[in-house]
Amino acid sequence: MPRNTAPQKRLLTAVFAPLGDAGKASRVEERIVQGISAGALADGDRLPTEMELAASMGVATVTAREALAGLRSRGLVETRRGREGGTFITLPSGDRSVLVRRRLTGMSRVELRDLAIHYAAIAATAAELAADAADREDVEALAQLLDAPEGSSNRAVGDFLLELAALSQSARLTREYVRLHTEYGSLLGLAHADPGFNSAMVGLCRQICEAVAGADASAARSLVRQYVQASVAWLIDEHTRLHSSAALTTAEKPPAPARRKA
Repeated sequence: MPRNTAPQKRLLTAVFAPLGDAGKASRVEERIVQGISAGALADGDRLPTEMELAASMGVATVTAREALAGLRSRGLVETRRGREGGTFITLPSGDRSVLVRRRLTGMSRVELRDLAIHYAAIAATAAELAADAADREDVEALAQLLDAPEGSSNRAVGDFLLELAALSQSARLTREYVRLHTEYGSLLGLAHADPGFNSAMVGLCRQICEAVAGADASAARSLVRQYVQASVAWLIDEHTRLHSSAALTTAEKPPAPARRKA
């Protein structure tokens, strides 16, 4: 089973919670992707067996098997045979940042902004619905996610926003948010590795939590949009830096030696 540290216990419970009678392989797959995106499932973590996964999430064993096959095709898990075998999370090189920076470099600014607009629309709507639906216990759980221990504080905001989306009580909206979180949320990990940015955004999330506690849907929506605006500004600056660094490296390469004439 994956690691189960205190601040991520609630998120892990949500990842493997029952899906109900309508559970499908794609939903099981995306639920596990949610755990990977949020950092609750890390490189090398072992997933439950097919039977355990099916029992935990309330789906047929064949559904769990199809979901794991989908994750394998995406390079997110690998299955090993033998006594110490099982299905394990696999992140290339074990380092998310290298892959994420490579992906960010390959994106255009227009593509990055468009992705952020889509993410903001879904995340802000989820926050608005959560403010209408969340109770005191939900708010307390949200606040606790922001009190991450040293070493995992840069995942606190991701955990917070994932749980906020779940509190919207819209399965369709939550699935769409999770899908976007795997796409845009991985980029956000770069920004949250910056202590200054991370600290400021944790503070902003505390304001979101207060808005949800006060059932202020409009404020919750506005604050989430502020978060996305700040994050995309950081990512665009990093995008520029990465491209400038690549251009400088290319410029500093010595010219190829001239060929001698025969």
